[in-house]
Amino acid sequence: MASSGLELLWVSAPQLARGAWETLSISASSILFATLGGLLYGVLRNLGSRWLEVPLRVYLELFRAIPVLVWLYLFFFGLPIFAGVSVPSFWCAVLVLSLWGASEVGEVVRGGLQSLPRGQREAGLAIGLNAPRLYGQVLLPQALKRITPPTINVYTRIIKTSSLAVLIGVVDVIKVGQQIIERTYESVLVYGFLFIFFFLLCYPLSAASRVLERRWSHA
Repeated sequence: MASSGLELLWVSAPQLARGAWETLSISASSILFATLGGLLYGVLRNLGSRWLEVPLRVYLELFRAIPVLVWLYLFFFGLPIFAGVSVPSFWCAVLVLSLWGASEVGEVVRGGLQSLPRGQREAGLAIGLNAPRLYGQVLLPQALKRITPPTINVYTRIIKTSSLAVLIGVVDVIKVGQQIIERTYESVLVYGFLFIFFFLLCYPLSAASRVLERRWSHA
């Protein structure tokens, strides 16, 4: 029984590898764009501009209130109907996860910046730093310790949520697993592999977040 299971995984390894690469590509791309967007969002919210506050709050509340799955359907099926724009399923998943992740990372960055002593900002302005240098050289480096652990937690959520991409036709590791199950009926074996796959992706990030949080809380 065990040997047949290992043989099935070995035979299916190329297919599983392609699906795993698709999942990793979606997750890595989404994490990258979510980080960049979240940093921008957090800085813009921290500037305190009235003109920016309303659209940024609307963006945040929309992605908090509406499930990611609904956004996937809206972008994948709605854009061709209402805007005449067809987005490939891979990039649709990346776009939605990036926008959702940026709202989560952005709130972490905003909170981290607001937690800094006000004197840091005033000192930077007093010596003539403009906004990019103030945030890039003074505020964000100081906030890094505070925002890194919760940001890593957002990354694990992005990885796990990437599994929803299968519902808009992405042939990721979940879809490949379903195809193997339909062909072989080895559901326990395949879902066991998927369990290990996502565990190996997410657990090291969660562990790193806890370690950094403990280490930096005593720094």
